[in-house]
Amino acid sequence: QVQLRESGGGLVQAGGSLRLSCADSKRTSRNNAMAWFRQAPGKERQFVGAIRWRGGDTIYDDSVKGRFTVSRDNTKNTMYLQMNNLKPEDTAVYYCATSRFSTETKRQSDYPYWGQGTQVTVSS
Repeated sequence: QVQLRESGGGLVQAGGSLRLSCADSKRTSRNNAMAWFRQAPGKERQFVGAIRWRGGDTIYDDSVKGRFTVSRDNTKNTMYLQMNNLKPEDTAVYYCATSRFSTETKRQSDYPYWGQGTQVTVSS
């Protein structure tokens, strides 16, 4: 059973930074892409960014391009989300997920394995 655990969320002022981590204790992300999604109150869950299993290729939603960076350390079975210049509209629960494919995609249906989420709140 996949176990993904997010950490690093919290409260930050607008313009600040946070780094989220996603630890894959079951190593099922091996050979598979991983992604971050987020869900704000009253809204549907949306794609944030994703990274390929190997090579570092990434894709991002336009709303976070230039501010957020997805990375992974396969030796530690961990993915990261560096969030800079945070805005109040970035407030959401952030989820990490593992794909069934090795290449990164934006479709939620490509990601069968999910963590429980971590809250990020950005104050104005």
